[in-house]
Amino acid sequence: MQFILLKKLRQLGWDSWWCFQQDGAPGHKAIEAQQFLSENCPDFIKVNIHWRCADGEWPLSSLDLNPLDYAVWSILEEKACAKPHTTVESLKRALIKAWDEISVDTLKKIMDDFPR
Repeated sequence: MQFILLKKLRQLGWDSWWCFQQDGAPGHKAIEAQQFLSENCPDFIKVNIHWRCADGEWPLSSLDLNPLDYAVWSILEEKACAKPHTTVESLKRALIKAWDEISVDTLKKIMDDFPR
């Protein structure tokens, strides 16, 4: 999955000025994830990898600091959940379709609206 993200960012020309943020979720705190980010991202906001610690450089559950949470999820929800789904697979397909329909211009606007 990480490789897909990096490939897409590079296709968009975002290979030098972005920062990967994380919120301390267990998958983000994995030693392998931290090592991957350290080696492959121009900058990333670290978390403490110890299971008992939730601290790091990024505030936890900071919705106002996360464009994915304050903008993208609501777009995906509106598009993908316009009709009920009877299976998880149907929902997954709808989410993928909704993601593919979000234009690069929309994503750029979301990022431009992100507080500096």
